Amino acid sequence: MRFGSIILFVALCSFTAYYIYEPIPEEIEERWKLMLTNSFFRSLSNLADLSELLGLKDYMGVMYFITLAEKVVPVSDEHVKVTEEKFDGVEVVLYQPKQRGGETELRRAVIYLHGGGWCLGSSRMSPYDLLARTIVTKLDAVVLSVEYRLAPAHHFPVPYEDVYHVVKHFLQKGVLARYSVDPGRIAVSGDSAGGNLAAAVSQQLQREPGQQVQLKAQALIYPVLQALDLNTPSYQQNQDMPILPRTLMVRFWSEYFTSDKALFRAMMANTHNNPESSRLLKFVNWSAFLPETYHRKYNYSAPAVVQGVGGEAVGMDVPSRSFADPRASPLLVPDSALRSLPKAYVLTCEYDVLRDDGIMYVTRLRAAGVEVTHEHYDTGFHGGLMFTVWPTDFLIARRMTDNYIKWLEENL
Repeated sequence: MRFGSIILFVALCSFTAYYIYEPIPEEIEERWKLMLTNSFFRSLSNLADLSELLGLKDYMGVMYFITLAEKVVPVSDEHVKVTEEKFDGVEVVLYQPKQRGGETELRRAVIYLHGGGWCLGSSRMSPYDLLARTIVTKLDAVVLSVEYRLAPAHHFPVPYEDVYHVVKHFLQKGVLARYSVDPGRIAVSGDSAGGNLAAAVSQQLQREPGQQVQLKAQALIYPVLQALDLNTPSYQQNQDMPILPRTLMVRFWSEYFTSDKALFRAMMANTHNNPESSRLLKFVNWSAFLPETYHRKYNYSAPAVVQGVGGEAVGMDVPSRSFADPRASPLLVPDSALRSLPKAYVLTCEYDVLRDDGIMYVTRLRAAGVEVTHEHYDTGFHGGLMFTVWPTDFLIARRMTDNYIKWLEENL
């Protein structure tokens, strides 16, 4: 009996080690902590697949547990005043430094857009709450965190439009005065899908000649910037990397546009472009916009162009122009639309499927004459900035946070 128990224990330990272990590059710090963290994500993803297969709950509905598990109630503390409001009908969480007697000086402001692939995430998650408080206390700044609506309940362009309406509302001089914000010191920022929304709204504001208050800066943290080529070197190199494997990123993209699984299958095969969207592939030609060091062993091959994609193959509710819409894919705008953009901070990570999106944007922004600070983490992985709360607190998250806030301090 005792021998049998030992065999069972060893078998259980072996299975656990087999499930947790992943061939993560040696260069990544705290590899075992990342493996343990990712084993939770993989388990939840497997459960979500099973749930959807059995017709119990859709994939994103199960994955939303990540958001619920991290949610907090944002409350004021001795240094930060926190209020939950609605700007133009959209929920926001506003973080302000607590007023000291007789204080009249205007402050800088950061409009922050959370990540989560447009389907997950919340401004009320503990890592975002902590980041907002850190920005407020270290920069004496106002932070506006936007609770935009999520796909698949609200497909593109709803999340973008929520963000756009909030930013337009906040940039009114009367609103800025109410919160003691300096109109000349406002940045928009976001991570992952939030970086996508930040880049898109920055471009939109520059296209509006009647916009009186303009953004001074944009800070994009491992942003996702294009939906046309989902087979760049970073998508290939990091297709099985923890936190954001290629399959999950493609699923985020497809769910952003539609719940039709035909689009997911087409995107996985990189055969979702049709003649209309293919005209913009020149803007994501990584052989032209990626430095040679990132080409590695990969050779450029233009994505296949398939007749009917966006029509009967995917469903009439997803026209091909959605892929090519700069509100969804900010990397696709012509050079002329980049020249007047505010100065930019772009953070990229080596072990991230979205690495090349960010680097190509850096290349194009610089070529257009925009001032860009590019912070690349050779040992970084997607989502790193958000791993600041125990037990998933990583050393690299502290460095990312410190460097990001330092840039805001010096440039805003």
